[in-house]
Amino acid sequence: MQQEVIDQLRQQEVAPQKLFINGQWVSGTGSCHKVVSPIDGSVITSLPRASRADMQAAVGAARDAFNDGRWANLAPAARKQVLHKLADLIQEHALELAVLGVRDNGTEINMAIKAEPGSAASTFRYYAEAVDKVYGEIAPTDPAILGLVHKQPVGVVGAITPWNMPLMIGAWKIAPALAAGNSVVVKPAEEASLTTLRLAELAQQAGLPDGVLNVVTGKGSEVGEELAMSMDVDVLVFTGSGDTGRRLLEYSARSNMKRVYLELGGKSANIVFADAPDLDQAALGAAMAIFRNSGQICVSGSRLLVEQSIHDEFVSKVTEHAQALRIGDPLLLTSQVGAINNLNQLNGNLEFVSKAQAQGATLVTGGERILQATGGYYMQPTVMTGVQPDHHLAQAEVFGPVLAVMSFKDEAEAIAIANNSDYGLAGGIWTSNLGRAHRLIKAVKTGGLFVNTYGGADGTIPLGGVKQSGNGVDKTLHALDKYVDLKTAWIKL
Repeated sequence: MQQEVIDQLRQQEVAPQKLFINGQWVSGTGSCHKVVSPIDGSVITSLPRASRADMQAAVGAARDAFNDGRWANLAPAARKQVLHKLADLIQEHALELAVLGVRDNGTEINMAIKAEPGSAASTFRYYAEAVDKVYGEIAPTDPAILGLVHKQPVGVVGAITPWNMPLMIGAWKIAPALAAGNSVVVKPAEEASLTTLRLAELAQQAGLPDGVLNVVTGKGSEVGEELAMSMDVDVLVFTGSGDTGRRLLEYSARSNMKRVYLELGGKSANIVFADAPDLDQAALGAAMAIFRNSGQICVSGSRLLVEQSIHDEFVSKVTEHAQALRIGDPLLLTSQVGAINNLNQLNGNLEFVSKAQAQGATLVTGGERILQATGGYYMQPTVMTGVQPDHHLAQAEVFGPVLAVMSFKDEAEAIAIANNSDYGLAGGIWTSNLGRAHRLIKAVKTGGLFVNTYGGADGTIPLGGVKQSGNGVDKTLHALDKYVDLKTAWIKL
C-alpha cells in the first residue's frame, strides 16, 4: 500500500517555485533554472535563481522581524507552541516531503522517510521543548553583588544548506536558531531546494510570524555570497565543501566579522581489528557506512582500515555485500541504494576511481556508471584495495560510493593512518577490546566515533568536526550556543 501512495506522489506536478520573503511567495528579480531529477533526468519544475537584491530584501525582512520583536519577544511558551505545531505538520506531511525530496536529490526512499521528515520533526520537537528549559545564570560572587548572565538571541542567522539530506540538516540549523528567538534566512543548495521551500510553507501554517523565516534559492556565488557579506547577518551556518567554507570565512572578515560555523565533511576512517566481535556484522556495517545514499553522507566511512591478518577475508566479505546491494530507482521500496545527486558529481566520482588506479590501487568491484538507459545518475558501489595513506583517494573527500581500503599491522599504525587526514568529522572502531576502544576514542582526532556500529546516532549527541571538518556542532543543547549571545550584568545591591 505504501508503494502505491509513493507512486501517486511521484506523479504529482510540482508548480514552478518562488522565493519566500517576509511571508510572501515572490517571483524574484533573477532568472530561473530547471530542476532535473537524478532518478531519470526528467525536469520536475523550475526554481528561481534569485538576484542579490532578492537576498537583500530577505535579510532586510529578517532584520525588521527581529528588531520589532514579533518572534524574539514572544513568551517562550508561545514560541514553543509554534515549533511543536511545525513538527506536527512535518510529521503529517512526512511521506509527501520524503517523496518530493527523493525526486529532487535521489536518496533511497527507505532512508529518506526516516532521515528527512522523520529527523526534521524530531529536531523541531526537541528544540521546542528546549525553549523554556534553557536558563541564564547567577554568578557565585560577593553577596553584595548580583552577577547575571543572560542568553540573548544573536539577531539574524544566515543558513546555507547542502543537497544531501536538506530537510534534516536544514532542521539542525533552523530549529535551534528559531528556538533561541532569532530570525533566519536560508539559502538551500540549487540541487535540492524543494523540501526547504515546502518547510517554509508549513512554518507559516504553524503560525511563525512573517519575516522570521525566509528562503532564497539561487547560486552560491551570487546570493550565497550576498548573504555571507551582509552587514545585517549576525551568524552564518553552513554545511558543504571546504572550499566554500574558506570563502565564507573570508566574507565574514570582509564584512561585519560575523561568527561563521562550518561543517565541511570528512574522510572518516572505519577501523576493523581482528578481534571485532562479529566480522560478518562488521563487514555489513562497513559496506553500509559508505554505500547508503550512494556515499553522499558527511560521516560516511570512506576509508576502511583493516588489520593485516584479516584483510583479504574481510575485504571479500565487504565486496560480497557491495555486489549484492540493489541499486536503482530510489522511489522503489525495494531499492537499497539510490541515485547520485547530479551528473557533475557522478563524473567526479568516476574520475576518483581512474586516478586511484593510476596511482596503483586495485579496483575490486564497481567503478562504473550503471542504469544509464533510465536517464538517471547511478553508480556501482566501488571497493578499491592497495590504497596508500598518501594517495589522493585516501586524502580527498569523494562524496560518492567509493571505498578506499588500507591495511595496518597494529594499533599504533591504525591511529597514525586514521589521523593522516586534513579532516576530522567521524570514524569507526570495531573491536572486542574495551581498553583499545577507549584508547582509540581519545587518540583518533575526530568529532565523533562509532564503536562496533556505524551511523545511526540520534539527536541526543552533538555532531561536529575538528581540523578542516569545521567548527561548532549541530544537534543537542550544545547547538544553541551558536545562536545566542551572553550578556552579563554586574549589579551592586
